[in-house]
Amino acid sequence: MRDKRGVSLEVDERERLEAAIVEVQTVEPRKTIARAGESLQQSTLLLEGIMSRYIDDRRGLRQLVAVHVPGDFVDLHAYPLKILDHDVATMTAATVAIVPHVALDAITREMPRLARKLWFATLIDAAIHRAWLFRLGRLDAIGRVAHFLCETNVRLVSAGLSDGRRFAFGLTQNDLAEICGLTNVHVNRVMRHLREDRLCIFRSSLVEILDPERLAERGQFNPAYLYIDYAPPSNPPSNPRP
Repeated sequence: MRDKRGVSLEVDERERLEAAIVEVQTVEPRKTIARAGESLQQSTLLLEGIMSRYIDDRRGLRQLVAVHVPGDFVDLHAYPLKILDHDVATMTAATVAIVPHVALDAITREMPRLARKLWFATLIDAAIHRAWLFRLGRLDAIGRVAHFLCETNVRLVSAGLSDGRRFAFGLTQNDLAEICGLTNVHVNRVMRHLREDRLCIFRSSLVEILDPERLAERGQFNPAYLYIDYAPPSNPPSNPRP
């Protein structure tokens, strides 16, 4: 809930969520933790690392449908649904907190304001899904990558993991290809274009956004759908005076 517009956790609400955690696990990279069709009795809060939700086609090729960053309740929607229509997996090494659904039952019954805030979190997930549909349906390859990097930067700023221009990013170009519906070769060309155009550099698991305003413009990115109080960093002058 950090930096969310009009929504924040009170001290007692944070304590109640922490008390609902029954276990903290360290999970290795590329590990599936929930499969489509399985009955689930718990939900996962991501503390460290990056996770995804994905769907395999008939040939076993994966399409990512969501990426989660620290602070996300990755599969909170499993609480009412119980059975998911997609798989959930780690993309990097991750630390996760396990919250049983019986604890969420008690929160819903005893703390309706907190339950409403958790509902708010699932609605943010839905807003991100709509933005992903727009990205894949209306943007070209460069726009797709630019939009995703801008989105990730804002989400990591809210999580305290980006300064607005630089953030650690443990994903590969192949991951970016699956996220943006492109081939690995195409993503390589896109990243070269962004670098040569002085928009963004992605190397050694570090993303550096050189020109936030131009990158957002290229990706038609407007952070309003994230419901985060966010002020983009101002660009330094291209030729600073001595």
